[in-house]
Amino acid sequence: MAVSRVPRLWLMAARCSAAILFLAGGCATVDSGEDARAKAASGARERGFTATTMRAGAFELFSLMRHAAPGGALTIYIEGDGAPWGSPYHPPRDPTPRVPVALEMANADTSPDVAWLARPCQYLSPNALQACDSAYWMQRRFSPEVIAAYDSAVTQLQAKSGALHIRLVGYSGGGVIAALVALRRHDIAHVITVAAPLSLSGWTAWHDLSPLDGSLDPGAQQPLRRAAPDVHFAGANDKIVPAEIIGRFVRSHGGRLETMAGYDHHCCWVRDWPRLLSRARSLEDSK
Repeated sequence: MAVSRVPRLWLMAARCSAAILFLAGGCATVDSGEDARAKAASGARERGFTATTMRAGAFELFSLMRHAAPGGALTIYIEGDGAPWGSPYHPPRDPTPRVPVALEMANADTSPDVAWLARPCQYLSPNALQACDSAYWMQRRFSPEVIAAYDSAVTQLQAKSGALHIRLVGYSGGGVIAALVALRRHDIAHVITVAAPLSLSGWTAWHDLSPLDGSLDPGAQQPLRRAAPDVHFAGANDKIVPAEIIGRFVRSHGGRLETMAGYDHHCCWVRDWPRLLSRARSLEDSK
């Protein structure tokens, strides 16, 4: 990625500033990806999840799944972009999130069939991380090959669960992936995004940033699926992904924009997720 204001904002994130870009992390004790993986798997096991590594396209994706019975709806959560930059010109060596917001949302979901997907290069051993191209947590995080991998992962999870319906939920950059996957499939019943920059061109222009070369922009894609009761949550106080950016996608692609008073990019999605999820599903049922 060309030098731009993006690293500067990520440096602020590393200092626990409010200006955290696409991130679920903050100032916290730093675990290796391998240690974070073990911790995530252990905590999720207590809630009935099984950890596995999925081969999806060119990537090995760490995943968790809780499955009760075939024939229902499977909700798949997609994690945010991950760890903050440590300096203005140095991206993180390991993109594993310090605070995995989408994972915490999945843990708060009491539905019988729930899965969670990490992002490329997250939760890897040191040797595996060395072999993972850092472009996939920088400018190519939404590249065609990344979206194809998540398309494959969704197909695998659906087959494994026997689900008849798929819901995708994505936080921040994970919401961009959820939207892009849904735009290329006919079988996604419902999409929920949280604080996701769904118009990448609008988002980079808003912040006067260099474009994410090699990444797909959901706002520029033509949908394959029919209009669906998708819900896109925005924080009224979010300075990283303003509600207006999400609104641009909603106006061009449909769905419903839910702007939450008192929320920003981090607060208070996990705390209130059961209530917000219930709200989103009630809108789905009323469609």
